[in-house]
Amino acid sequence: QVQLVESGGGLVQPGGSLRLSCAASGFTRQYYVIGWFRQAPGKEREGVSCISTGDKSTWLANSVKGRFTISRDSAKNTVYLQMNNLKPEDTGVYYCATVKNGGNCRSDGDSWGQGTQVTVSS
Repeated sequence: QVQLVESGGGLVQPGGSLRLSCAASGFTRQYYVIGWFRQAPGKEREGVSCISTGDKSTWLANSVKGRFTISRDSAKNTVYLQMNNLKPEDTGVYYCATVKNGGNCRSDGDSWGQGTQVTVSS
């Protein structure tokens, strides 16, 4: 069973940066798509970014393009989300998840981590 553990959230001022980490274990397939999702208070959970462990392709939501970067350290089985120029609207709980086989990164999370809080506020 896939296990995902997020870390790196916190409180940051607008314009600041954070790096989230997702440590993964228990893979049962050769390749996965690992995604970052977020849920703001009162809003539905949405996909932010994802990366394929196979062809290393990536996807970013339009709202974070140019500010966020996703990467993976295969030796550590860890996926990172570097978040720069953070805005108050980036506030929410950020979850790491595998994406369902054949699913899309916007909404099709499968196995989930516990989440980490990101708060962007002055």
